[in-house]
Amino acid sequence: MGYYIRVLGTNPDIGSLQSLRDNSRPAVLNVLQGTEDRWERMVLTHASSQEIAVIEKNPTIDGLGADELQEFIEEVAHCEPKSAASWLQDFFPSVKVIYAFQLLDGTDVDDGWTMLHSLYTAVWKDAGGILQADGEGFTDEQGFTIVWQFEETVSGMWNMGSLQAGEWVHFEMDLGDEGQRAAFRRGEVPQGLKLL
Repeated sequence: MGYYIRVLGTNPDIGSLQSLRDNSRPAVLNVLQGTEDRWERMVLTHASSQEIAVIEKNPTIDGLGADELQEFIEEVAHCEPKSAASWLQDFFPSVKVIYAFQLLDGTDVDDGWTMLHSLYTAVWKDAGGILQADGEGFTDEQGFTIVWQFEETVSGMWNMGSLQAGEWVHFEMDLGDEGQRAAFRRGEVPQGLKLL
């Protein structure tokens, strides 16, 4: 099935394909399905033709986009903290399009991740909304992870957000620290952390 990162956009109309190409250079961006003006599927490759990612545009009014959004609605109902899960449930109806980036082998060679990240960021900037990554979870509109969907063996520093009195509070936490992890999952900002 592959590993995916997604932009859940609130704006169905983003910049031109040429603008996206400019943002992902020196990688090459080609349409696989649709037209230059109304693309549905693209591939990002190195100049050598090694594939970095396949990108699909899925409106949420019907078809795959609607099905995927419904899966996310059901999935987050069981996420922690509950405050962030509720916020996501309220946010999802505003999502008009899902841009799904399937990461391929070229991501890990010749600076492929940097080119992919530039394209992903350009799409997010234009589409607005939130981000989602398999095995990492969903973000708020500023890109901070707000629900716990990591594997239990995860470790390392990560930018997180916690809903406090209706406002997002952002901080960096150690995902492997059991105390910080438990506080986050309860909907708290772990003590002693520097706010971002």
